[in-house]
Amino acid sequence: MGTVFSFDIRDKPTPAIHRALARAVRHLHRVDAVFSTYRPDSPISRLGRGEIRLDDCPPEVHEVLTLCAGAARDSDGYFSATPSGTLDPSGLVKGWATEAASQLLHEAGARHTCVNGGGDLQLRGGASESTPWRIGITDPVRPGRLATVITAHDDLAIATSGTAERGAHILDPHRGIPATAFASLTVVGPRLTMTDTYATAAFARGHGARDWLESLPGYEAFALLPDGRQWRTSGFSRYELPARCT
Repeated sequence: MGTVFSFDIRDKPTPAIHRALARAVRHLHRVDAVFSTYRPDSPISRLGRGEIRLDDCPPEVHEVLTLCAGAARDSDGYFSATPSGTLDPSGLVKGWATEAASQLLHEAGARHTCVNGGGDLQLRGGASESTPWRIGITDPVRPGRLATVITAHDDLAIATSGTAERGAHILDPHRGIPATAFASLTVVGPRLTMTDTYATAAFARGHGARDWLESLPGYEAFALLPDGRQWRTSGFSRYELPARCT
């Protein structure tokens, strides 16, 4: 998937959790083999070239493309599995894969975990029984500084779309050009599959993103504009560490 995954597990390392971690790593390798657009032999690449049909693909391809179709409807087409005209569901796959890896750990008894898929996080519990997770959101306009810090006492997903690492790589699928309204856009929600997808869609939407995000129950957002200005959806502040603590 062209990125790095990491696991932070704060629970006692039981045999069941060790086995679940191994399964989670195998799961991520399988997802890469099936969905990587960097691999010409992956089913998603072959499907995109028309060499095979959807019925010839592993069942998870149908699951992901169904989720993509729903996200496209929910976002008025600003999320697309074909953003540049070729099949590429990467905007959903990374969050979906990370959430599934987190679920494997949870089912094995791990209650305090952070699974990080290329900077997009599925958090469970806290850093300890009494300490929340604290996640810094970098400021791409002011390198080396944090724009805010998100705290999580319970399960929470955090996804950031932006230009700092890969430049203007998110396309507005309606116009076929890079979206440039934001320097970065962070969305928080209950589970990473849709949180990550909505972050991508909102970034692509640009100037209408705030009102659209306000309409999504259970999701909040924090935006950084290229000129350094910021905005937050109405409920985002409850996830933030007070400014004096950052």
